[in-house]
Amino acid sequence: MNDWRIYRGVGQPHDGVRRLPEPPPWRDFTRAQDGAPTGSQDPSGARRLGVRRRRAENYAPRPAEVDAVNAALYLRRPLLVTGNPGTGKSTLAYAVAHELKLGRVLRWPIVSRTTLQDGLYRYDAIGRLQDVQLERARGTAASGSDAEDRSGADAGSAGDTGDTGEDAADRDPGIGAYIRLGPLGTALLPSELPRVLLIDELDKSDLDLPNDLLNTLEEGEFAIPELERVADRQPVVEVLSHDSGRVAVHGGRIACTNFPLIVLTSNGERDFPAPLLRRCIQLELEPPGEEQVTAMVEAHLGEEGVAAGQDLIGRFLDREPGEVMAADQLLNALFLTQHTPHAERLTRERIADLLMQRLDRSR
Repeated sequence: MNDWRIYRGVGQPHDGVRRLPEPPPWRDFTRAQDGAPTGSQDPSGARRLGVRRRRAENYAPRPAEVDAVNAALYLRRPLLVTGNPGTGKSTLAYAVAHELKLGRVLRWPIVSRTTLQDGLYRYDAIGRLQDVQLERARGTAASGSDAEDRSGADAGSAGDTGDTGEDAADRDPGIGAYIRLGPLGTALLPSELPRVLLIDELDKSDLDLPNDLLNTLEEGEFAIPELERVADRQPVVEVLSHDSGRVAVHGGRIACTNFPLIVLTSNGERDFPAPLLRRCIQLELEPPGEEQVTAMVEAHLGEEGVAAGQDLIGRFLDREPGEVMAADQLLNALFLTQHTPHAERLTRERIADLLMQRLDRSR
């Protein structure tokens, strides 16, 4: 079939969706990096850097970016990265984790309702209460059933009860089963190597969150009051982490041994308080230049993608000064125009216009 369209707008059901090609590499949610066992690499990192492992090294940060990352690593300080959408703020965190073999990137996306508690841990008190009530109901029912079974037994068995204390303890998952660490809480766990934490779009938060972060970022530790209250009876409690199963918490407190590389990103939509800025290494990303754009396209679409997309790459680089356009808009346009070979040239140009609209039209 020469028609590239899947949806044709004719109102008649058909199975044309089966003709869809493989998704763009940055939108493929099933593949890991080439040559890596499935699940051993961060899928988000693979999508952002390019799923072809040999291409990930093509990421080309500017000298100022390299200096800022190293300053943050040496000083154990968060890195506050500001720039327009699509300049590679989030990608920087994945590039560092990839190069330094720091494992999966912990990601904490910020919205207007996000609180510090969301990043540290959550305690499911309601779930625990419901489970306790359900267990008590089962125990009552079991005791009643056992009483009926024992009604005709001799006196030697009169002292038997329904459930022993050991049986009840085996069924009780403990308070740790109802506590899950958030991305920030997991990043602060003791570890041999620092974790990488991406706090994405901090400027979307309410006014309190940047100030609420100050003490945790300065001290590198926090307390879990629910565990502190039982520390005399349970000095070590296993809780759920954000990404790696159960971890042990001692005395109800978590304190890092290696301060994580924390990358906070901002689109520059608001100013942050001076106390936060004082604690961060600040980096403002400029729009990607020719070297960065070429490396990005090659990482995702290969050398053939660079060769076939010279017109669109040139259009992206030659945009008006101050015109805001994200790099992923270029990738989308390159991918779709190259995967619609049967479409007319005018149609491909119309698709490119649709996908590469400037983002600052409302300004």
